[in-house]
This record gives sequence, C-alpha cells and structure tokens, in this order.
Amino acid sequence: MRGRVKDDARRLLVPLAGALARMGISPDHITAAGLGMSFLAGLAAGYGRFTTAAVALTLSGICDMLDGAVARAGVTTRFGAFLDSSVDRLSELLLFAGFVAYFHRVDGSAFFSVLTVFALGGSFLISYTRARAEGLGIECKVGVMERPERFVLLILALCFGDPGLRTAMVLLPPLAFYTTWQRMAHVHRESRYL
Repeated sequence: MRGRVKDDARRLLVPLAGALARMGISPDHITAAGLGMSFLAGLAAGYGRFTTAAVALTLSGICDMLDGAVARAGVTTRFGAFLDSSVDRLSELLLFAGFVAYFHRVDGSAFFSVLTVFALGGSFLISYTRARAEGLGIECKVGVMERPERFVLLILALCFGDPGLRTAMVLLPPLAFYTTWQRMAHVHRESRYL
C-alpha cells in the first residue's frame, strides 16, 4: 500500500515536473528550495511557530519529491543524485537543530534535547544503511520509518504543537533504530546470495 501511495504521488507530480523542466528549472534548484524550506521549518520550530514549521516542512517534502521528478523529466546526473542525498541530511540537521533550540528555550529540557539527538542519529543511520547497501549493489528501500514516513510523522506532530513534537521525539528514536535493524537484516539476507 505504501508503494502505491508513493507511485500515486509521483504520478501527480509528473505534469508539474515536466513543466518545470521545460522552463529550465533544474532539479538542483528545487533541491536548494527544499533546503531553504527545511531551514525555515527548523527556525520556526525553534521559536515555537509550529504551524509555520509544519507548512515549511510540507513544502520541503514536496520539493524532495519534485526534484527527482524533474530530474526524470529532464536530465539526470550522478552529481544531482549525490547532491540531493547530501542536502537531505543537511535538511534534517537544520530541522532537528530547531527542535533542540525549542526545547532548550522553553524549558531547558535536557531529556527532550537528548531524545532529539537520538532521533536525528536514527534518521541518519537509516539513510547511511541504504547508501552503504547500495554501495554493495543491494537495493535497500525497506523499513517502517523511511524518509517519507518521518516527514509525515513530523508534520503531524508539528500540527499538534508542543505535545505533538514531544510525542514525536519519544516515538522517532525507537522507530528509526528499528528501521535501521530492518535494513541490516535485509542486507544480511541479500548478501548471502551475492
């Protein structure tokens, strides 16, 4: 079902992606716009402007899907794919830094700040395990908390303000580490056949 939702979302973006490619807007431009939206989301979250943060994060997620669609509609480059993955990590760092700043500013909560660091670390591990697996020639798009799921969880959390954000920081670390374990188990299984 999750694959079908992703495919439907990609199909909806095809006409827009084609139009942007014809206008000369490159995937790298869209990647940069997504980075800007992530920075805005982190900044807004740091000041407790959760609605603004949710809207900016939603726009960042749209850019994240759209840059690949524009690349497929125009010219795909290896550097563009590398840039996209690298900027995705920076985007997450900016966002989670905003969460840490919020917890520090509101109540100096070391507990939620540490949870946020673990959530960020888990998110990075999810991406790293996929990149490392693909470096070994193994496709690794498995797990319960891939990037789109993390986006949805965080957007919904921001819609519920402080309690939503705190709940997400409790849920995200175990889900992220479980996803990392799922990917490691997948690579272990698949590597036996290579």
